[in-house]
Amino acid sequence: MRGRKPELKAIEGGLARLPPVPSWLPTEAKAEWRRVVPGLRARKTLTREDLPMLEAYCLAAGTIRRSQAMIATEGDMVKNDKGDVKRHPAFQTMFQALTESRRLAAELGLTPASRNKAAPTGNDDDDLSDLDL
Repeated sequence: MRGRKPELKAIEGGLARLPPVPSWLPTEAKAEWRRVVPGLRARKTLTREDLPMLEAYCLAAGTIRRSQAMIATEGDMVKNDKGDVKRHPAFQTMFQALTESRRLAAELGLTPASRNKAAPTGNDDDDLSDLDL
């Protein structure tokens, strides 16, 4: 895409106020909520129906942080019950949470690419206009 990037437009029913951080979220997930909510609120791109998705995104982001902290503390490799050295099990949890957080971030418009896809271009001219479709 060339030229200026389109701006993300507020959607009908977009919330101007979002509820406070859910108390049940772990500390790391609460921190992510506080980080992303101001931008979502300002853009008014989130509806009440999207709040569970926001909670899931924050939970996944918090899980990534907790897993990484555990790996940093305990090391990349650990011994299992048989004495074999293996990769820390928290890597599996972290990779699954990374996958989920990327998917949810895109759904919420938290990535540059998803913000651009969701925004109308303001250009009704397209390559198919001469095909009378």
